[in-house]
Amino acid sequence: MKLAVFDIDGTLVDSRAIIQTATEIAFGRMGLVAPVYDQVRRVVGLGLGESLAILAPDLDASGHHELLEHYKIVFNTLRQESDYHEPLYEGAAKTLARLERGGWRIAMATGKSRRGVESILATHDWHAVFHSTHCAEDGPSKPDPAMVLAAMTALGARPEQTIMIGDSVHDMGMAKAAGVYAQGVSWGFCTREEVLGSGADHCADCFEELDAALDRFARG
Repeated sequence: MKLAVFDIDGTLVDSRAIIQTATEIAFGRMGLVAPVYDQVRRVVGLGLGESLAILAPDLDASGHHELLEHYKIVFNTLRQESDYHEPLYEGAAKTLARLERGGWRIAMATGKSRRGVESILATHDWHAVFHSTHCAEDGPSKPDPAMVLAAMTALGARPEQTIMIGDSVHDMGMAKAAGVYAQGVSWGFCTREEVLGSGADHCADCFEELDAALDRFARG
């Protein structure tokens, strides 16, 4: 048994542009000054409601709910546009295929909504690739270990058989809280220094390095 639990945004999928654009439009519809990218990137991976509450601390609960609804509408609208672009990082598909051939179990742990999970699975034809999917709507969001623990339970894996792959400090915090190997990547929303500083056991700078790290983990 080898279980790889993947974050999505910033790890497999380059969603930086659409997340920033959706955030700016949603804030604009509320008459608020939109946060800059450096603010937005730091909350990606948390549950959407939690992320927006951090970015708009002066709003009350009603305001946060309204902002959340604006964001959902804007994000889904952007996905329907003809120039919609939320590509896989180069090497992501190859890595997933290698793991499949190698007999790994593959799970998803993401701050996306369940609707977002289903959309990304359909977009990339991943329904048969991921053996279990876990999102913020299922329970506590990152860095709580709930999603990784749920993946291990669903697929019958022990902590020493499980590796969490992600680009953010929230991913690494979740991995350490769950007692599993914390594999960081440096090409997403957080810098290499931030990833390592949050407790990552290793940080890969490209998918070739990630493949090598996964192979080392598989060998024990």
